[in-house]
Amino acid sequence: MEADISAAPQDPDVARWRTLLARYGSEPVPRYTSYPPANHWREGMGSPEVHSALKQCGDRPLSLYVHVPFCRKLCFYCGCNMLVTRQAALVERYLRALDLEVDRMADLLPHIPEVVQVHLGGGTPTYLDPPQLTRLVETLHRRFSWRPEAEASIEIHPPVTTAEQMRTLAKLGFNRVSMGVQDFDPRVQARVNRIQSFEQTRDIIQLARDLGFVSVNVDLMYGLPLQTVDGFTRTLARIEELRPDRIALFGYAHVPSLKKRQGQFTAEELPGPELRLALFEQSMTRLLAAGYRYIGLDHFALPNDELCRARAAGSLRRNFMGYTTCADSDVLAFGPSAISDVGGSYLQNEREVHAWAQLLEDGGLAVVRGHSLSLEDKARRDLIMQLFCQLEVDLDAVARQHPGGLDGGFQDEELALRRLENDGLVVREDAHVRVSPDGQLLLRTVASAFDTYFRSATTVRRHAPAI
Repeated sequence: MEADISAAPQDPDVARWRTLLARYGSEPVPRYTSYPPANHWREGMGSPEVHSALKQCGDRPLSLYVHVPFCRKLCFYCGCNMLVTRQAALVERYLRALDLEVDRMADLLPHIPEVVQVHLGGGTPTYLDPPQLTRLVETLHRRFSWRPEAEASIEIHPPVTTAEQMRTLAKLGFNRVSMGVQDFDPRVQARVNRIQSFEQTRDIIQLARDLGFVSVNVDLMYGLPLQTVDGFTRTLARIEELRPDRIALFGYAHVPSLKKRQGQFTAEELPGPELRLALFEQSMTRLLAAGYRYIGLDHFALPNDELCRARAAGSLRRNFMGYTTCADSDVLAFGPSAISDVGGSYLQNEREVHAWAQLLEDGGLAVVRGHSLSLEDKARRDLIMQLFCQLEVDLDAVARQHPGGLDGGFQDEELALRRLENDGLVVREDAHVRVSPDGQLLLRTVASAFDTYFRSATTVRRHAPAI
């Protein structure tokens, strides 16, 4: 049985969507940027464990992630680890500590593999001025060798990103750029404290293309306060004018207990389940009609984009930075809250920038929590990543590839799989499970059937709804 990985349905049955999404869409499920999800990691991961994980770095290439936590102003919906500051001294302290962290982690690797992917995230990486951006990248180059074709991407915010910064990034080897839009509706922008005009967005995209950036990604968000279907339809129409290569369509996760800044939104302002579903339906229908292909989860790309080609070829990969065409790689991450995935372990840094810097200045590493994967964890991670990237998995083959990892079999999954199969989200043939076109819309829900942590009665489900 072969998976249909050409795309999600390009001639959608919206009535069927509505039924399935109404049934499953409000269920909280992990995003599966890792397995197990981060809420199951433990605090207080010791230095011996961290050193051991780094020393197990093998021959796989490297992906580098740098978290730049600074922002000029606060977006009220934001769920990222960020800090609004005007303190030049703090930024200088950050850059010095980053230099220490890069050296210290590189020293612990048995050898330095080539780098195939680099990503600067935030916060707002273009908070840094051109000399600071150059300094950061030179820190990475000093210890790591980038392949000539390395995928180098950066998140920017158009209102605070200058032409000089963009030219500097191009000279430094960056070839992909991602920017938030969320919504062009002025009422929504004012309410979430993120003012960004269409013209600013258009001009920075055109500049990126003129400078030779090979891919432009735009983030949209549904479920924000004061959003309406008509207003978001106008935003989608403007996005079609810009024609970015990729679009990430995120559902706003309202977790004021974790992100205090979100507490100022009232329940009356936020779209309820029906409106949230209508916003998603309208977005999906418009983007598919505009010629975008559905990659999976919340990602869309134009047919000639390398993500579409990789998905069709079965070579798509996924890590903390999202879907990628890069070879399977270890991830080394630097900066406050950054997460490395290396040596069979997840290693997460201290979140607060002062505390992160102090740990490094005191001569150690900044890792404070994480998880060492068991044999079963590794098997289920492989299984879930195959579902996300290839849309199919042979359960028997996974068991063979991970001896001792799945000795309990999949009896506990049977009830959930039968429900998914009856609703047309998966197709099963013996040990082969294929995600149907409808199931692609609820890929997180399909994956959760194989998540033993999620099924546990003690699971704390602090996750966003599936839709």
